[in-house]
Amino acid sequence: MKRLKKITLLTIAGANIASAIILLLVGYSDRLDPTVFPLLSIVGLSYPVFLLLNFLFLLFWLFFKKRYALIPFMGFLFAFQPTRNYIPINILHTPPEGSLKVVSFNVWMFLGWNAENKNPTLDYIARQRADILCLQEAEVDGGRDKEVQAFMNKLYMYNDTSQRVGGGDVLAVYSRFPIIGHERIAYPSFSNHSAAFYLKIGGDTVIVINNHLESIRLTRSDKQGFHDIVKGRADAETAEAETKRLADKLAEASKKRAPQARAVARFVEKNKGKSIILCGDFNDSPISYARRTVARGLKDCYVACGNGAGISYHHNGFYVRIDNIMCSDDFTPYVCKVDKSVNSSDHYPIYCILKKDTKR
Repeated sequence: MKRLKKITLLTIAGANIASAIILLLVGYSDRLDPTVFPLLSIVGLSYPVFLLLNFLFLLFWLFFKKRYALIPFMGFLFAFQPTRNYIPINILHTPPEGSLKVVSFNVWMFLGWNAENKNPTLDYIARQRADILCLQEAEVDGGRDKEVQAFMNKLYMYNDTSQRVGGGDVLAVYSRFPIIGHERIAYPSFSNHSAAFYLKIGGDTVIVINNHLESIRLTRSDKQGFHDIVKGRADAETAEAETKRLADKLAEASKKRAPQARAVARFVEKNKGKSIILCGDFNDSPISYARRTVARGLKDCYVACGNGAGISYHHNGFYVRIDNIMCSDDFTPYVCKVDKSVNSSDHYPIYCILKKDTKR
């Protein structure tokens, strides 16, 4: 009996070691260039699965063999940075006077007008009183663009937009500070783009980079197929086929985002030493080449002062943080939160309260 118990514990320990190794490999998969390793570059989406598995192993060992708890503990230790990127825990601080509130929101073309002719997205924006508001997918559905613009003009004195060459994707910035110009950041894309807006804040020019990186462009059939898999309504053969098709689409989109992320990172590097606020819809997870590449040289505000997974995309069975706010070193982020108080879009907005260090 003792021998059987020992063999069982060693088998479980071996499984734990394997899961801890996979946790590390998945956690650092954001180092892989999707143009070289497209399928491997999307394994970061599975990170919470292995994080939970390692945690369950930790609970098991604490109950049955405490000294073996060192295995999952070491897994967590070596995976500290990717875990912090995915699900940070921070002590909250009160923002000082003179802080800026920045909101980034993929508004999904302002869909959701109700029977009373009100739009929950616009109502949310009015409540937030943001100093700087960055919108993605800001083209207005249903020919109500004049109505939306009139509403926004009552809230903000300054605004500017950038539209992808060829039409479609619109990025908008609304501000309580003068916007003195903008430029598109050139990169290849089917339907997305990034743009830098120049804001005059006090005696300084702050560059606000608004991004909407390559979309996955899942069809209604793709979304329904994945939803059926999550709900357990698909048979084994269908689930396998749908999973492969979805993985191929995710990998292809990740491959396209790689040069886009590098283009944005080059723009940030070119403007090193200047005040920068970067935000937008990255269409990629916290463990991804795109996020890591863009974040290089910037502070990820959610990682610095947010708490929890911060799920911002919440549609069709996909639940992951793909919306981000980042800043240069002359800003200190005090609060960063994904706001679930409005669900008119397939994204929740993310906001951050920043204070500029005037001594730098």
